[in-house]
Amino acid sequence: MCFATIQLFKVGWWNMSETLAWCGIDLKWAYTDVLRRIGRRTACVQRAKDILHDALVFFAVSSHPAREESPQAYLNGIVNHLLVDEFRHRTRFVDEDQIDEAALILECTPEQLYETRQKLHHLQRVVDLLPEKCRQVFWLYHVDDMKQREIAAQLNISTNMVEKHLIRAMLDIRAFQQAIH
Repeated sequence: MCFATIQLFKVGWWNMSETLAWCGIDLKWAYTDVLRRIGRRTACVQRAKDILHDALVFFAVSSHPAREESPQAYLNGIVNHLLVDEFRHRTRFVDEDQIDEAALILECTPEQLYETRQKLHHLQRVVDLLPEKCRQVFWLYHVDDMKQREIAAQLNISTNMVEKHLIRAMLDIRAFQQAIH
């Protein structure tokens, strides 16, 4: 049934009053209401389309029982998770174009610049003093933005060990922060 519906969609032989369904999802609803909601949250039509496409792919490969029980609610859940991931990713980084380094330097006094450089220098020493694997895990996770599973595979260690290295690094950095305050 899904195949026939998709074939009708491709050639355009359907009545707009009829629902166009794919695996329990009303595609008209998905490409109007859901896409519009995603677009409002992302403020980018292309990004909204990408998120909806990703959600449909996740939906298609999922074997979760909720997929069959209430497909539209399940798709909404996937979309919500993808929107949260998108927001977290967007807020984690600042575009270089948005940074006005000259204005930042002018707003700081020489004492503040010196103090900031000293803190960065000491923080770099804390990171440098970490054991090699711990330092590698910290760098891959926080700088290269890799997932713990990817780090474990790259370094041939368990994900549990990756987590322990991250905890160790963060405890050392927290101790450093408490010492300077």
